[in-house]
Amino acid sequence: MAEREFDNYLARSGATLEGSRYTAYLAVTPRGNGFPMYFAICENRSFRDKTVAETAAAKALADMLGLEDDGTPIFPEGYTGFDDDKPADIAE
Repeated sequence: MAEREFDNYLARSGATLEGSRYTAYLAVTPRGNGFPMYFAICENRSFRDKTVAETAAAKALADMLGLEDDGTPIFPEGYTGFDDDKPADIAE
């Protein structure tokens, strides 16, 4: 699990077992009163291994640009969290 601190929130990455597969998530907790908000990361994939799911969530946490005022994560335009969707460099 990785953590990032923000002025009004603490964001943590993690993975949870859903059926037979793991889902990567970010948990954003207000510093004052309130309950954590959970955001599924890499929703178009599930993971068979908890470590792989936790690594994907930690990468997403690191790639975040910041948080909206309400705690919603902000990612770069077109961000998917997957490296395999980037075009490969073609050597000529």
